[in-house]
Parts: sequence; C-alpha cells; structure tokens
Amino acid sequence: MSVLNRQIRFMERPKGEVDISRTFKEVTETISTRSEDLKFGTFLVKIHYLSLDPAMRGWMNKVRSYIPPIEIGSVMRSVSLGTVVASQNSKYKPGDIVMGPFGWQEYAITNGIEVKKTVSSVPKGISPRAMLSTLGTTGLTGFFGFFEVGKPKPGDTVVVSGAAGATGSVVGQMAKICGCRVVGIAGSDEKCRWLKEELGFDVALNYKSPDYHKEFVQATPKFVDVYFDNVGGKTLDYALERINLNGRIVVCGGISQYNTAKPYGPQKYMNLISQRAKMEGFIVFDYKDKYPQAIAKMTDWILDGKLKSKEHIVEGLENAPQGLLDLFKGVNTGKMLVKISDEIVKSKL
Repeated sequence: MSVLNRQIRFMERPKGEVDISRTFKEVTETISTRSEDLKFGTFLVKIHYLSLDPAMRGWMNKVRSYIPPIEIGSVMRSVSLGTVVASQNSKYKPGDIVMGPFGWQEYAITNGIEVKKTVSSVPKGISPRAMLSTLGTTGLTGFFGFFEVGKPKPGDTVVVSGAAGATGSVVGQMAKICGCRVVGIAGSDEKCRWLKEELGFDVALNYKSPDYHKEFVQATPKFVDVYFDNVGGKTLDYALERINLNGRIVVCGGISQYNTAKPYGPQKYMNLISQRAKMEGFIVFDYKDKYPQAIAKMTDWILDGKLKSKEHIVEGLENAPQGLLDLFKGVNTGKMLVKISDEIVKSKL
C-alpha cells in the first residue's frame, strides 16, 4: 500500500524577516507503508504533532553554530511526535509512539537515531505531547539554564523574559518552587494575568506598556539576582541596568532580534564589571547525561501540580510556516505545536 506524503521544504535562507512564500515550499511524494519495502534497520512513522521553536530561525542561517544549518531543498527541521506504522527495526514495532527529528512532513522514514519511545519516557497520567514541551528540549532548556547557569538561591529576585512562552513559563514556575521572587515579562495583559493567576508569578509586566522601563525598575526594588533572557533587545538592557551584585544573566535566546536585519545590541554591559555579575550562554545538549534526572524531577513536579503547561495548537501541516511567524510575533501562550493528524492513540493523550 502507498500513501501521499506532504512535506514542507526549506528553499531559501531568509535575510531579516522570514518570507514564507519564498522560504518554504510544499511538495508531495509517494511512499510505501509496507514493512517489506523498508530497508533493514529503518521504520516508518506517521506524524501527529510537530514542535515550533524559536531556534528554528537560527537553523536557517549558514553560520557557525551548535548544529549544522538546514540544507536548501531539505525537509524543514523539527522535532515531532508520531506512531510507528511499519518497521524493519527490531527495537520499534507498529503502534509505538515515538519522538524524533522527523521534520515538517506527514510521514518519515528513520533509522532510529535520536528517536525516543514516549511510552517509556512519560508516566501514566501525562500526555506524550509533554515530550515536545515540558519533558522535552523545551523544558530541559529551562531546567539546565536556570539551575546550572542561573544557580538560584531562595529569596533571589528572578526575572524571566518571554515568560508566557514554553520555556519561560517553565523557568518561572521552577523559580517559585525554589522559593524565589519571580517577575515575568510578557506581551499582553491577558498573558500577564495567566502568569500571576495560573502560574503564581509574583509580578507580571507587559513590555508593550508605555511605562515599561519605570515598571521594570519598580518591580525590582532589590535589583535582579537572576535574569533568564529569552528575548534580548531593550529588556536585556533593563536587566543589565538592574543586575545585583554577583548577579547571573542566563542567555537562552533573543527572539525579539531574530527577524531583524540589524539586531539591537546591549548598551549597559559595563554593569557586569561594577556588579561582578556573570552573563553566560548555554546549549541544552551539553547536559544530555543529566536528562534522566531532570525529567524525573520535572515529572514529579507535574504530578504534584507544581509545574503546569499550556499548548497553542496550530491545525494542519500547511499552516506550519505561518505558525512559525506567529511564534516570533508572540501570538502564542505556552508551547506552540502543529497538529498534523489525530490518529494517535487517544487514550494516551
């Protein structure tokens, strides 16, 4: 039996803002769903959800980085969740729910490298989709950035930008678990209410407020011990201005600058000297050996109701490019996923 496999391929490296009509192209190929037609050691996955992440913008650029750039003409890179439908690999059987770098397409043939079975990773009562968010790279990024680089202490003032996003919302909640005072920054009053009322942040600031800088200063009367930066730009400058003695700035991302031809650079960095503060970048993959312990701890927090998550679902593969643009514009609250199909075992969702 054969099926049509829709794919979205990466066709052009953008300069500045992504023009989805030029950057992406939808194509269709025919693939067999019979196990006997697969090469030994491979298996076929029907994809149900794919993850949209700010890092995708960096993968499009042909620059030196922690991961090779996406090749022109290849399927757009992403981590996805799906079900094995045919297999010539003894480790993966039809019906297994798996997560891996399957990309923007409806089906993927893989040899199992960097693929995980979600049933063995996610305990009962938690959706397999958590492996694309809180218990996946998104949550692990927050965990290791906060604990390994931020090194929080009870009573610290922790400021999180992009706080209503997937990683930022996790970091803010972990800070509360650690007994910190948490200031979250988001792009709407509705998001700010969610941070305070649902996630328990102490203060939530709308960066679109005309008095944002004044409000930032008022929200940090004892200055900033840990700043977890997801956005860059002027908010990073405000944090540098308010950084405490021996403060720590965790550089996770700079989504406000990803689509600009001339990114805004920090102006207040000399405070790092006067306050003996640290500003450090990191990559989550450097902590792979510690993933099991982190996942176990976050799983306990989820089951105890201490770590909550929210999903923003985009319907249909064809809407993935626009979804990525919306991510950069801050349309989402929580983790942004694209739903490709709904045939995944519903009892496990």
